[in-house]
Amino acid sequence: MLLLAGLAARYAAGRRRLGGLLLLCVPLIDVVLLIATVISVRNGDEPTVWHGLSAAYLGITVVYGHRTMRWADAKFARRFESAPAPVRRTLYGTEAIVAAWKGWLTFLLAFAISAALILLLVAVAGGTDRGAPFMVWLNPLSKIALYSLIGPVVTTIWPGSPPGEDAEAGARGVREP
Repeated sequence: MLLLAGLAARYAAGRRRLGGLLLLCVPLIDVVLLIATVISVRNGDEPTVWHGLSAAYLGITVVYGHRTMRWADAKFARRFESAPAPVRRTLYGTEAIVAAWKGWLTFLLAFAISAALILLLVAVAGGTDRGAPFMVWLNPLSKIALYSLIGPVVTTIWPGSPPGEDAEAGARGVREP
């Protein structure tokens, strides 16, 4: 909500300072959420799966939050200030392979931060007996890490070719191995 409010204030209402201030608050909400979770568990509330979600969410937003905000900012700027559309490059060859593995390693960083925060919550809760509901989030995060590995592996095997090269080969009836 703060992201949308900040972008709306910045572009739709023309209040750039207010928009910037609201956008600065976006990551603070994530930290407040985790602190509230820790306080809740330390005060004796029964740990739930939803408490664990705050740790998983924070790990992902730490890594992807800035990128998401830049993307949304570019979309709003294009819509409200007629900014040019971002240039989308077609990646192929080594560049595509490097980008695919960087993307996977980026998620691996988000996974590591989330897992560390989840284990921190387990420790705050007093161990695995009481903190087991937090650890539920390790399952879907692990599956995403594993399934998202398919992209870099496939890209490494078939990195693609420069734009136009496929069309030229197809027109000549040549098939690349």
